[in-house]
Amino acid sequence: MNAQSPITPAPDAASGPRKLVVRNPIQELADLEACRTAIRTGSLSFHAASRLLPARVRDPALVLYAFCRLADDAVDEGSDAVDAVLRLQERLDRAYAGRPANQPEDRAFTRMVVETGMPRKLPDALLEGFAWDAQGRRFASLSDVLDYSARVAATVGVMMAVLMGVRDRHRLARAADLGLAMQLTNIARDVGEDARAGRVYLPTDWMAEAGIDIDAFLRTPAPVPEVRAMVKRLLREAGRLYERAEPGIAALPAACRPGIFAARHIYAGIGGQVRAAGFDSVTRRARTSGAQKTGWLAVSGLQAGLSLVQPKLATLYAHPRPEVAFLVHAAADPAADFSRSDALMDTLSRLRATDLARRHAAAATSGATPA
Repeated sequence: MNAQSPITPAPDAASGPRKLVVRNPIQELADLEACRTAIRTGSLSFHAASRLLPARVRDPALVLYAFCRLADDAVDEGSDAVDAVLRLQERLDRAYAGRPANQPEDRAFTRMVVETGMPRKLPDALLEGFAWDAQGRRFASLSDVLDYSARVAATVGVMMAVLMGVRDRHRLARAADLGLAMQLTNIARDVGEDARAGRVYLPTDWMAEAGIDIDAFLRTPAPVPEVRAMVKRLLREAGRLYERAEPGIAALPAACRPGIFAARHIYAGIGGQVRAAGFDSVTRRARTSGAQKTGWLAVSGLQAGLSLVQPKLATLYAHPRPEVAFLVHAAADPAADFSRSDALMDTLSRLRATDLARRHAAAATSGATPA
């Protein structure tokens, strides 16, 4: 399937594309294998957990993670984060129009959207989170960090729930909790790595309370006791969210429970490694071993089996955190409002203005006409 091979778009924007006009099984298998390879080399934790998912969920999940992971890498590690975000917007527009860019992840992502009716607001939320990264945003409070985490991680948890056929608000809210917990774990693990890249995701009000000058810390990151205390505090918040998420995992379709329990334990295990290092995530980056992952996979299978006979916990029905309520609403009622939010449009407009100004400045320096 080339860049111009059509995939029938939605009859209207709310319903989303529903069926493929052109099917090429050989191409589809090749695209899926490309996504599998990207995850195998780029996201070991998810790859390990995905082995326990049923194929009907595992394959579209691999596609989703590959698309999101490669987009994230382009923003975080590429030479031009602004351009990467604007290109991602174009890729999403093309995918939802049924005309994906000519690359395996985009073709596979478009088929996944078609086959699952994935609400557009969910990947748009991810796009907004990446745009915040490109702007170099800092986050004043824990709630602001959770706003960011909702976009770059909870949205993936909610999209995973959609792949499983889950559309009720309670289980969607718990999927969002799991995504938040994983992102807080990532932030806690990567304090030093982020600082060396000029980024800080710890709440700036925590840093101010601790007497940490952010710019000085970015110039010379060090695992001082105050920073370790903030890492510990963040992991404590993650732990609460993992606990809130568990009743939702136990209420997923039975075949999906082992894989998601595994993801929960593997990511929480990363936090455990940070604890074992005395909460020093500045001079070292926590990693889990293959043996540990194997153990968590076994525990997850047992826990999934027990969930078949245990009663549902009341925390399944807890209200979603305010930072993720919009994701739950979008997935539970995708036809309610399918337009891009004003906040996202404003953010993208600012990025385009930044990109245009930079191009004009570069053209003026070189004497060329800006593209």
